[in-house]
Amino acid sequence: MATQTKSDTIIDSVEAAAERVADLQEKSVATSKKASEAYLSSYEKAVVALADTYEKATGASKIEWVASIGSLQADATRELARAYTSTVRELVS
Repeated sequence: MATQTKSDTIIDSVEAAAERVADLQEKSVATSKKASEAYLSSYEKAVVALADTYEKATGASKIEWVASIGSLQADATRELARAYTSTVRELVS
């Protein structure tokens, strides 16, 4: 029967600590991805809501070209926000 020396005990302790660190790192990455997704979803919803409000405000104008430009700007803002969040989601995953 082999007896464990002091150096074997130290090596086992270091290996166990390394495994715990690796587990913590994996959990940290998973949590960061969830937080990033929550942030991106909130950002996208806020920008889309702002664009919707802007479009409604310019649509209430009695001037046709103002309403048209407001609608175009709102559409562009929504599309840019969706493209941005989609791209970042791909980079994060």
